[in-house]
Amino acid sequence: MEDFLLPVIIVGMLFIGLPWIVLHHLTKWRAASSLTRDDEMMLDALHDTARRLEERLITVERIIAADYPDFKGPDFTPRRAPSPLDAGPDADPNTYRRSN
Repeated sequence: MEDFLLPVIIVGMLFIGLPWIVLHHLTKWRAASSLTRDDEMMLDALHDTARRLEERLITVERIIAADYPDFKGPDFTPRRAPSPLDAGPDADPNTYRRSN
């Protein structure tokens, strides 16, 4: 009896239990990965707040620039990490030659 029951349990776990667990978690992950209506409303509110704060900052910078002519606003040039290609003429791909 025990020789028959153990393989049936193992096969049942492999072909019924394991796929059920995997499919159950897949559906939960898909449901959790999408935004809910409340999340969308919160993101819209945050976007509006950020836009208003940016407008206020621009207004404050204009006021300061009008009062102090030497005032220079923040430099908004994007900063990037130095590239290995910026190392010099030896790093230029057009002038690169193999030393071998």
